[in-house]
Amino acid sequence: MKHLLFAICMLISFFNYSQTDQQNISLKNRHCISFGLLHGGGSLLGADVEFLFSERFSFQLGAGLVGYGCGLNYHRKPSIRSSFLSLQYWNQGIDNSFTQNLIGLNYVYRGKKWFTGQLGLGKTIKKGPLWPDNIEFQKIVLMYSLGVYIPYK
Repeated sequence: MKHLLFAICMLISFFNYSQTDQQNISLKNRHCISFGLLHGGGSLLGADVEFLFSERFSFQLGAGLVGYGCGLNYHRKPSIRSSFLSLQYWNQGIDNSFTQNLIGLNYVYRGKKWFTGQLGLGKTIKKGPLWPDNIEFQKIVLMYSLGVYIPYK
């Protein structure tokens, strides 16, 4: 619950920052929704909403089937459609279904029209009660997802 409150506070801070930013930012698409496999904090099926708050920096918040997450992104080009580096927090599972939470750095590829995929490494912070007993707990894990993205104003 602390992590969710932290994510909400970060989102509000970024919205406030974007209201006072004095940079000349074009009126192109500034938001994006993406959905697919392992989106929304590593959920089996999930969605993320992304907000571009400067020319190259954005914040994303997501949730899905038993998980949630957030991220701070740096776009390679000044466009919501460009690929980016992302520092992300994933919380996989909630309450009794909690498996693990992790933080990691990912490279997120965006195709020209709709495809998105990400690949990165994450450090596990904590394992939960649903972590299988017969599998050794890993400190570093692979983070990945595949999906579709749709930019909007």
